[in-house]
Amino acid sequence: MEAARALRTVAFHLERAGEPTYRVAAFRRAADVVAGLSDDELAERVRRGTLTDLKGIGKRIAEVVADAVAGREPEYLRRLLARAEPEVSGGAELLATLKGDCHSHSDWSDGGSPIREMAEAAGELGHEWLALTDHSPRLTVARGLSAERLREQLDVVAELNAELAPFRILTGIEVDILDDGTLDQEPALLNRLDVVVASAHSKLRMPKPAMTRRLLAAVSNPRVNVLGHCTGRLVVGKGRPESEFDADAVFDACREYDVAVEINSRPDRLDPPRRLLRRALDAGCRFAIDSDAHAPGQLAWQRYGCARAEECGVPADRVVNTWRADDVVAWAKA
Repeated sequence: MEAARALRTVAFHLERAGEPTYRVAAFRRAADVVAGLSDDELAERVRRGTLTDLKGIGKRIAEVVADAVAGREPEYLRRLLARAEPEVSGGAELLATLKGDCHSHSDWSDGGSPIREMAEAAGELGHEWLALTDHSPRLTVARGLSAERLREQLDVVAELNAELAPFRILTGIEVDILDDGTLDQEPALLNRLDVVVASAHSKLRMPKPAMTRRLLAAVSNPRVNVLGHCTGRLVVGKGRPESEFDADAVFDACREYDVAVEINSRPDRLDPPRRLLRRALDAGCRFAIDSDAHAPGQLAWQRYGCARAEECGVPADRVVNTWRADDVVAWAKA
C-alpha cells in the first residue's frame, strides 16, 4: 500500500470507529506531507529514521509509513481493523446496487472534512454521486448555512464538479422542519438545489397530533424530496425516544407526494425502526438509504441501512440511491 494512501485509510477507519476528529485530521495532514515527497526522499527518511523531523509526523504515523514503504500492511492499521465494528449480516446485494447517497455533511456545517474529501471518499466506495446536505440556519449548534453561505457553497460545488467529473456532487440541504412544518430556508434557494432532505431536530416530544401536522406539512411541500430520520430517535448512550406521530398518515402522504422515506444508516440512529419501516413499505413509499455521514469514513455506514432494508423486504427498485444522478435530479425536480 502506497504510504499516503495507507495514512488516509487509517483516517477512514478511525472515523468509522468514532475516534476524535483531531486524531483523524492528524493522519490526513500527514498523508498530504508524505504525498509531497519523492519516492527516493521518502525511502531515505525511512532508512535514516528522520520522518519525525517533518511537521505533523509523530512516532505512530512514522511507523505506518515505514510499514507501507516496506511493502507490509501497517501494523497500526491491522490492529484498527481487528477492533472495527462487526460486519452486519445481510444487505450486501442491495448495497452493491447503490450509486449514491442522499444525505451527507461537510465542514461547512457540522461535518469534519472538506467537500472534496467527502466526494473523493464516496468515489472510492464505488459511488457515482453524493448529495451534499449541510444543515440549514436554525441549527446554529451545527453551524447551519445561511442563505448567503449556501449560495457560496453552490459555487464551490460547481467548481469541484468540473474537476471531479464524471463523479458528481449533487447540491442539497438538510433543511430543518420548523414547528409549524415550514422549511428553514428561502424557497427560491431551495428551488435551485438538486436534493432537499427535510428533518425535524427540535421539539421532538411535541404531542402526537401536532407532530403529525408538522410532518404532513413538510412532506406536502413541493421542494421536499426525502423525509430524514423521521422519528428522531437515538439508540446509543442515554438514547432518545421516538417522536410520536400518525405513521399511516405520514407515510401515505410520502407516497402521495413522492417523498422518499429515509432509512438512516447511522449506528446511533437506525431510523426508522423496523416496524415503521415495514409500514412505510406497505404504504408504497420510496426509500433513500443514506449514511448521514459527517466524515468520509462514515459514508460506509450505508451497509447498516441496506441490511435493515433487506431484512424488511425493501426491493431495490423502491430505493432512489440505485438511480443515476440525472434520474435522481429529474425525480427531485418533478
